[in-house]
Amino acid sequence: MPENTAAGPLAVVGAGVMGTAIAALAIGHGYPVRLIDSAPDARSAAPGRVELHLRTARMLGTLPDGRPAGELTTAATADAAAGTTAVIEAVTEDPEEKAAVLAQLAAVVPAGTLLVSNTSGVPIGELSLAVPHPEDLVGVHFMNPAYLIRTVEVILGPRSADAAAVAVRTLLAGLGREGIVVGDGPGFVTSRLLHRMLNDAIEVVHEDRATPGTVDALMRDCLGHRTGPLATADLIGLDNLADSLRVLHDKTGDAAFRPSELLLDKVRRGELGRKSGRGFYDYEETMR
Repeated sequence: MPENTAAGPLAVVGAGVMGTAIAALAIGHGYPVRLIDSAPDARSAAPGRVELHLRTARMLGTLPDGRPAGELTTAATADAAAGTTAVIEAVTEDPEEKAAVLAQLAAVVPAGTLLVSNTSGVPIGELSLAVPHPEDLVGVHFMNPAYLIRTVEVILGPRSADAAAVAVRTLLAGLGREGIVVGDGPGFVTSRLLHRMLNDAIEVVHEDRATPGTVDALMRDCLGHRTGPLATADLIGLDNLADSLRVLHDKTGDAAFRPSELLLDKVRRGELGRKSGRGFYDYEETMR
C-alpha cells in the first residue's frame, strides 16, 4: 500500500495507555504524530510504549503493508499542537482536566482545526463550553487496544458542525477505523452499557460469590462475551474504569455506577490491571 500522502501531522495529548496506542495507530498509518504530555516520566517512556504497540500491531497484521511509518516527536506543552491538522485529547477521564486541556489546545490552533476528545463518557456538549469554537469539537471513543479494534464510537455534540463531522470521518478513514455516530450524553452507548456490567461483575467477586476466573468463564462460555468482564476491566485499566464510573454516577445519579469498593481498593493498592502487572489477574510474568 502506498504512503498516505494526505496524512498531515496530528497532535495527541496524553501519553498514557490510550494516548500511546492512538499515537501508534496513527504512526502505523503514516501520520506524523506530536505526542504531548506535561509529565517528564510519561514523555520519556512514550517512545518505548509506542514502539511496543507498533510491534504488536504489525505482528497481528492490523497495520497497512508497505506504508512508511510516521515520525513520533514528544513535547511538554500544548504549543506543540500548532500547525497540526487535527488534535486528539486523550488525558484521564476527568471532565475538568479534559476541559482545561481542550481550552489550551483551542488557544494554539486556528478555528476550523478538528478537535477530538477521546472519552468514554464525558458529554461533548459539556466539554464544548471550554472552547471558543465548539463547532470544531467532536468525541471519539477509541476502544483499547486502538490498533486492534477497528470500530469506534463517534459523538457529535449539540454544537458540532457538519465540517467537523466530515473531518472526523476523513481522519478515521485514514486510520482504517469505522466510526458509528451516537447521540451525546453520559457514557454514550458502549460505556453506558458496559461499565454497569463491569461494576456488577466486580461486586459479584467482592461478595465472594465467584472468583474472577469463574465470572469470566461463565460470561465467555455461556453468554459469548469475548474476554470476560474482569479481564476487560484489567485491559481498560482499573483506575480508568473507576474514573469513568465516577463520571457516570455523577452525571446520571444511578447508584449502579457507583464504583465498587473492591475496585477502589485495588486502585488504592496500585493494582491497575495489565499496565501495572496486576489487577484481577497477575500479568507480571508476561511483562518481563
